[in-house]
Amino acid sequence: MASTMMRTETSDAEPAPAGEAKAPASPAPRRRPRRRVAWWAYLVLAPTIALLAVFGYYPGLSGMFYSFFDWRPAFDSTFIGLENYQRMLTDPVWLQSFANLGAIFLASVTLMWIFPLIAAELVISLRSTRLQFLFRTLLIVPLAFPGVVTVLLWGFIYDPNSGVLNELLSSLGLEALRGNWLGNPQTALLALIFVQFPWVASLPFLIFLTGLQNIPGEVFEAAAIDGANRWQRFVHLDLPLLFGQVRVLFFLAIVQVLQFGFSAYLLTGGGPDNATMVPVIRALDMAFGASEWGYAAALSTTLFVLILLLSLASLLVGRGKKGNVDVD
Repeated sequence: MASTMMRTETSDAEPAPAGEAKAPASPAPRRRPRRRVAWWAYLVLAPTIALLAVFGYYPGLSGMFYSFFDWRPAFDSTFIGLENYQRMLTDPVWLQSFANLGAIFLASVTLMWIFPLIAAELVISLRSTRLQFLFRTLLIVPLAFPGVVTVLLWGFIYDPNSGVLNELLSSLGLEALRGNWLGNPQTALLALIFVQFPWVASLPFLIFLTGLQNIPGEVFEAAAIDGANRWQRFVHLDLPLLFGQVRVLFFLAIVQVLQFGFSAYLLTGGGPDNATMVPVIRALDMAFGASEWGYAAALSTTLFVLILLLSLASLLVGRGKKGNVDVD
């Protein structure tokens, strides 16, 4: 039948004139429509680009340049090559700041994933839309609070004389556990990590909740038909489909931890005995405390390079990966 159809189609085609070679039919090349250049858009963006270059790129690039100098603003600068970077490798306070940062990073990643994810799962599981809205609002509103207020509030909680934590321990009959939480090198770093208890961070919660809301309802219906219970749905559906959100939060955790220093600077200033020292505070101390601007520029440049490399690594690890759904 196929050969019959082929013969029929061939017979319907118009035969080529004798003596002329058949030329392969080629489609006419399409011309791409020329896009009109909106020059006015470049003019509108020009001030923004100029301000970004002056206040964004210039300070960073000048810091990289002066990291190779014995730099003191308003005085003569001397080129010293890699001496600042060599000093950095043998700076015990700088090295200790990275050890502290490792502990803070592990705690931050854990706290940014576990508790916000549990809260998002609980909120999305509520059947009442009003209760969903209420809990979603309660957990997102702290995002609008100024960070400095939260940090100062925790300074009050840890106050060794009239702090809420010590008063609570006394009321429970645990007088022996009272202490100077931020003033003791043995407890200062742990107390700093516990800031913002109970760790349901608003931004990770919002990211996880948005990811769960974007999962099509048909996927959950198919899982229910297959008999998947709530735990199986969480393991085989929610977690794989939230891989993009996990990758974003991992990237944010890297950047936030490497730039960590705001709460430590306000509560402890890096002390006592450098127990809560982090790289950002070390760079600030060298710049504004010791007036060693060239060395501070070398420390800041190193932080920038680390953030850039870790960010690129995070993007490459998650590149092309998508959540796999496997309902058993």
